[in-house]
Parts: sequence; C-alpha cells; structure tokens
Amino acid sequence: MISQTLKLEALEKKKLKEILQAVVINQTVLTVQFPGGEEVIIQPKPPLKPLPILNGYVPKGWKEEIY
Repeated sequence: MISQTLKLEALEKKKLKEILQAVVINQTVLTVQFPGGEEVIIQPKPPLKPLPILNGYVPKGWKEEIY
C-alpha cells in the first residue's frame, strides 16, 4: 500500500467524500498531520479472508435430540 502524509491545511478545501474515495481507490494509507503535531491515519480496511471449509456432517434427526 502507498503511504502519503499531508498537513491538515492541504486538505481543508477538499470534500471529505473525495478524500475517502481517493484512499479506497488508490489503496493509500493517508496520514494527516495537525498543527499541534498530532496525526490521524486513514486507511482502507483489508478484505476478509474466506472461511475454511471443514469436513463433517450433521446427523439425521439432530433437531429431535435432547441437549
């Protein structure tokens, strides 16, 4: 993923929607620096891995059993 650092002043005139779309489309990690030195990191969430397929079975009549 590409990393980009910008000062808050550089983003003030841009719309939030445009900033977030650019982060997702370009798969960018955006670090926003505030005047006091604090930083906020905005990054896309990685996709989830598919669940594994397990071997097994459900016995017939399982609903009738008393647990």
